[in-house]
Amino acid sequence: MTSTPSRILSAHIERWPIAGSFTISRGAKTEAVVVVAEISQGGLTGRGECVPYPRYGETPEATLQAVLAMQEPLAMGMDRSALQERMPAGAARNALDCALLDLAAKVADERIWNLLGRPAPKPCTTAYTISLGSPETMAKATAKAAHRALLKIKLGGDGDGDRIRAVRKAAPRSELIVDANEAWTEHNLAANLAACADAGVTLIEQPLPSGKDEALSRIKRPVAVCADESVHHRASLEALRGRYDAVNIKLDKTGGLTEALEMADAARGLGFEIMIGCMVATSLSMAPAMLIAQAARFVDLDGPLLLARDRDNGLRYDGSLVYPPEPALWG
Repeated sequence: MTSTPSRILSAHIERWPIAGSFTISRGAKTEAVVVVAEISQGGLTGRGECVPYPRYGETPEATLQAVLAMQEPLAMGMDRSALQERMPAGAARNALDCALLDLAAKVADERIWNLLGRPAPKPCTTAYTISLGSPETMAKATAKAAHRALLKIKLGGDGDGDRIRAVRKAAPRSELIVDANEAWTEHNLAANLAACADAGVTLIEQPLPSGKDEALSRIKRPVAVCADESVHHRASLEALRGRYDAVNIKLDKTGGLTEALEMADAARGLGFEIMIGCMVATSLSMAPAMLIAQAARFVDLDGPLLLARDRDNGLRYDGSLVYPPEPALWG
């Protein structure tokens, strides 16, 4: 009787320069800091990448330690189901969950969507992000990207009406979605919603701070509103009804593809539109999210496009069209 070889976990922090800088309402950064988990078994290695997010109290160092703390449980046979119970949702669990999925695909010599019983992913159109800045700066950046079908505009509170008008003028034919990253208040909510409606914006992400978004249930929403910081996993969906029209699923919030797939199914059952989002990261972070993208109304998987360079065997981008991962990358 042949015994199953044990699994060996390793993990490390990587830093990927951003092309220029990436600016949202909470600040700017010039590099993407990711944690990569690698689980090896029988000469095969599965990989997963996550982005620790300070907004949720995560740091690269603490995330790395949380990943490495699972060395013994993984060696003892912990599977993805047990992982969901053992670790909370968040970046560390995401890296491990996706690494286990990648390893499973390699062991079976089969694409992961076939193992999961999901449709094979097809190419889809991703948003391209315009960083927050002055109306003039944002208009200039938008003009360079105006050939793209879908643009995601970072907003920041006061002055957003001028920003979105400048952006619309620079990209008259692009579909626009905006992301306020919790920067609006009850006082400017109505005016900013109206400005976005006038500019033909299709979706507004997280206008108000998480936990302080009750006003969304009391105001007429002329544009669909999407929860981001207010939604993390299935348990957070019910409280959003009446306030939001869509939810942004990010694997770093859900703690991996396993929960993300369940969450997407549950969200659709509650009547929410689906957006699949990302942090600024390499193609290894984007690849698992392509399975969610297939049924998403809005796809925002442009992280690698914002980097100075991507990792080897990265996702193929043809303009704004992003293609499913090849086995050399993931899954």
